[in-house]
Amino acid sequence: MFKGQPKGLIAAALSNMGERFGFYTMMAILSLFISAKFGLSETTTGIIYSIFYALIYVLALVGGIIADKTKNYKGTILTGIILMAVGYLLIGLPTPTPVPNLPLYLTITCVGLFTIAFGNGLFKGNLQAVVGQMYDNPQYAGKRDTGFQIFYMFINIGGFFAPFFAIAVRNWWLQSNNLIYNAELPALCHQFRAGGLTGEAMDKFALAAAQANQGPITDLAEFTDRYLNVFSTGFHYAFFVAIVAMVISLVIFLVTKKGLPDVKKDNAKKDGKEPVVTKMEVAEVKQRLLALFAVFAIVIFFWFSFHQNGLTLTFFARDYTDLSMIDIDLGFTRIVGAEIFQSVNPLFVVTLTPIIVALFAWLNRKGKEPSTPKKIAIGMGIAAIAYIIMTLASVNLPAFSEVKAAGGLDPSLKVGPFLLIVTYFVLTVAELFISPLGLSFVSKVAPPHMQGLMQGGWLAATAVGNQLLFIGGLMYSNIPLWATWTVFVVVCLISMITMLSMVKWLERVAK
Repeated sequence: MFKGQPKGLIAAALSNMGERFGFYTMMAILSLFISAKFGLSETTTGIIYSIFYALIYVLALVGGIIADKTKNYKGTILTGIILMAVGYLLIGLPTPTPVPNLPLYLTITCVGLFTIAFGNGLFKGNLQAVVGQMYDNPQYAGKRDTGFQIFYMFINIGGFFAPFFAIAVRNWWLQSNNLIYNAELPALCHQFRAGGLTGEAMDKFALAAAQANQGPITDLAEFTDRYLNVFSTGFHYAFFVAIVAMVISLVIFLVTKKGLPDVKKDNAKKDGKEPVVTKMEVAEVKQRLLALFAVFAIVIFFWFSFHQNGLTLTFFARDYTDLSMIDIDLGFTRIVGAEIFQSVNPLFVVTLTPIIVALFAWLNRKGKEPSTPKKIAIGMGIAAIAYIIMTLASVNLPAFSEVKAAGGLDPSLKVGPFLLIVTYFVLTVAELFISPLGLSFVSKVAPPHMQGLMQGGWLAATAVGNQLLFIGGLMYSNIPLWATWTVFVVVCLISMITMLSMVKWLERVAK
């Protein structure tokens, strides 16, 4: 799999792996942090989450334009790393909970998230563009798809470990304060403070509070404020793990950047004149851009469905899954929490990538390997299967609005973790048919003078899909679960059919 790849690939992949470790540490806990810290509803949390996730990719367009204009991809990437570290610091500094001034502290958090998003915009697309530039060399051109799959695999090595560190830090802080983790308790605490718990729901809260306190409670109001403060502070400290990861990524990049392509130097004439830029006919540029925009439009709906893993699927893990079945006691801390499922997707990416690469290589030898556009269409169909599984499993589960009114779901009705593990497995297979190969398609089809911009375009399409994530949170809160998952099934199937209708045209453009 690694044979015949350019030397700079591993250097770029390692730098990205460190940055992604920090990013996925944050993403594993972000929606739960916002909900627990500020007591916001799933719908409002979903809006903030989707805007942030969209900005990450929208701002990649800005990063792409800056790098394309200056031809200084490495400098742009370096600036992005530093900005992300600053953003993590802003949201990592502990502030009091319950918050004494909601607009002020929510604004501080949002400024931190914007700083992270802007830094990510400078970093992510441009590093992908640099990887693509390695394969512009005819010596490596035939290894482009495999190279991006390797690059994508390294991203997810960082993503696999991140949730465990986030959970460990948060639960260590709870344990240091003689409290026990309970996924549902922060929401119940906020409901109690708002006077929204009565009857059976109040009894459930009092029992859960006593268990988390490891003893009887004489003042529920005092316990509520203390639990929320300790729980949220643990999240704050977990964000510092992301800062450490960014420092590691920075060191790796500084040490290895000489081995990465430098467009400004590589394209410069020996007499010191302006860089030489490969020119294309206007008609060809237009065809390439139309093909790219068509693919961008399709993948919007994949990301709208796939990135529910950090929102509605995480809420499902919190509210409907028996987390006691994956409780690991390390002595000084416990690894238990809804966030743990965020490690499942990266684990499957790392383990399945060699299998998928081998499958495509075998099909290639047989002369039957699907084209990149066809692989993307197949991936959309596979994503639909994942949500069919969730739909069937949720038919007999009560709607979240009913669960919330009752103070939580009866433990006997909760599902085992295997359901989400299987769902993430299928979604990961879909992802491997779409995301790394989409990056490869963009780097191959994008006009040479628009490499950074078009990688930013791919990320901007992802941004639109992410902006739609809030719809998932809205549906989760207001309609039956099976209906929520069915929407994603329909979206993925329509996208697959549309992509299949364009395959022949996209194949011609990519030649």
